Amino acid sequence: MATLSELLAQKAALEKQIIETQREERAAAIAQVKSLMSQYGLTLADLSGKTSAAAPRRGSTGKVPAKFRDPDTGDTWSGRGLQPKWLKAALANGRSLSDFAV
Repeated sequence: MATLSELLAQKAALEKQIIETQREERAAAIAQVKSLMSQYGLTLADLSGKTSAAAPRRGSTGKVPAKFRDPDTGDTWSGRGLQPKWLKAALANGRSLSDFAV
């Protein structure tokens, strides 16, 4: 059975070996990535994940202009999403959606 000092020495040697192996594998991975980038003509900008200005954008495109306005309060609704409470109440009271068109 090994003594505590022998086990600690083995642990230190293993930790040193682990660090060296990690360093070597990292260097090999970097070399492989550089090779692939060169082979396919890639740049760091290509790897950042940001799309170029020429690519079509999806998702939010900014604020949508109002299509409906409450003449009493000035509240607006774009026509997207759920109807606001003021519009639901007015429609329930017999008003038409076209009454609020901008």
